[in-house]
Amino acid sequence: MYINLKDCSESLTLHGLNAVQSRIDPEHPMLPVFDSKRASVEAGIGGEKRVVEIFDKYTFPFKNNIIHGLSLASDTLFQIDHYFFTPYYGLVLETKNIGGSLEFKDNPPQLVATKEHGQISSFESPVVQLERNLELLTAWLHNRNIHLPLYGAVVLAYPKQIVSVPPVNTTLLFPNTIPPFINSLPLKDRKLDADAFQWLSAELVRSHRPYIPKPICESYQIPSTDILPGVRCANCGKIGMIKLPRTWHCRFCEVNDNKAHIRALWEWSLICKKTITNRECREFLQIEDKYTAHRILSSMNLRRTGTFRNRSYYLDLNKSFYFSPSKR
Repeated sequence: MYINLKDCSESLTLHGLNAVQSRIDPEHPMLPVFDSKRASVEAGIGGEKRVVEIFDKYTFPFKNNIIHGLSLASDTLFQIDHYFFTPYYGLVLETKNIGGSLEFKDNPPQLVATKEHGQISSFESPVVQLERNLELLTAWLHNRNIHLPLYGAVVLAYPKQIVSVPPVNTTLLFPNTIPPFINSLPLKDRKLDADAFQWLSAELVRSHRPYIPKPICESYQIPSTDILPGVRCANCGKIGMIKLPRTWHCRFCEVNDNKAHIRALWEWSLICKKTITNRECREFLQIEDKYTAHRILSSMNLRRTGTFRNRSYYLDLNKSFYFSPSKR
């Protein structure tokens, strides 16, 4: 089994950052922060793709499965970049794509990156992230009566990443050294028979929970009034579509789209908050009629709470509300 779960749910964090940057004032003080965060997220996605490419090209002479972008719940939610497992053991890979000279510190645990021009940045230690994921995955497996030895390694996405101070007790790999490392791991004491291995593979996929980030306004503590309202056109990317009977019309490129409100509410949930009221819907979609807003929200089969006057609708990105955004 080879599954890339991130193919099924693109990075909602990245989509939210792209959306918010087109909905705030160009002089907004948070814009540089969003730029930096977006670049970091894109770098991370690029690094993970490098590892995926290695597994695309390489096969192993023993039974194995690989799951990319796995999110599970144990005592808390946790994400695993790449999980490679066999009937003998499991391997957790934590991928990092951070440029510069890297120094892994233990006290306190940090990853410090020094760029060529001398800029110093610090990050949460991937060693701590890896150890946490190993502990949580061990608990998840034990809760299902699976006792599988686990190994872990931090993968640096590109050889240009220079390690000046490596971690003391953690394996560091580049993508092309992953296959030799896997082949060096011992294949003894088979822990899972064929049925148990097949069951575990299906259970991991069944238990996967797509990662849903906090809305950006909540994460960065900015008011929703800073966010430009309006419905975005999927064709030209501009905000300001006009509501017509049974559709939306773009006054810039003349395209009609009867689902444009879904995309707009998708952006609201990523940027502002995960619930919306009739009044908030009218203000964000730039419509005046409360009955039109009610029909829009009711037609989407959203979970709702409260009476009609105080009703809130829950925009659940983890279920049928998910809507693939424009590629523009």
